[in-house]
Amino acid sequence: MTTGSTHRRAAIIHGYAASPKDHWFSWVAEQLHADGVPTTIPALPNSRNPDPAQWAEVVRADLGALDEKSIVVAHSLGCLTVLRNLRSLVGPWHLGTLVLVSGFVDRLPALPDLDSFISDGCDVKGLSNHIGRLTIIRSDADPLVPSDHTDRLAGLLGISAKVVPGAGHFLASDGVTALPEVLEAIES
Repeated sequence: MTTGSTHRRAAIIHGYAASPKDHWFSWVAEQLHADGVPTTIPALPNSRNPDPAQWAEVVRADLGALDEKSIVVAHSLGCLTVLRNLRSLVGPWHLGTLVLVSGFVDRLPALPDLDSFISDGCDVKGLSNHIGRLTIIRSDADPLVPSDHTDRLAGLLGISAKVVPGAGHFLASDGVTALPEVLEAIES
């Protein structure tokens, strides 16, 4: 059983070939820290050659016991890792806020090297019943995660994806070093 906490806390889970200092992760963490929300961005091992078991272990340790004050933000392959973590939880649990950016559960045509990591994805049925606020964000021009992949995930979770025009895959190389849409999803 999860234990309640008195303060909000957040975790940001990066994706493939990324680190905690990349893209918009630090910007979101700084904004949350400024609002008094302690935020972690764990470094997932071997991000250019990820192992699902290693990533799962780090995410499980970082997230710890979830409750209504917990906030989890994930990007790309980090979304699949977080969803798998949630699927593995036993007993009653509740997550206050989950924000998935460029999330998916299907193999990516642009990144066949990740097929073994992605494998059969993740059964997300029923997960949204345990989440207070759930937001999925995608671009209208993501070269790595097709829009229909993110829309399918959103549909499986019973919501519609929020579209950020022209954001690519939400990478710094796409010009995305701040992502106010994540903060809006957390504060909504």
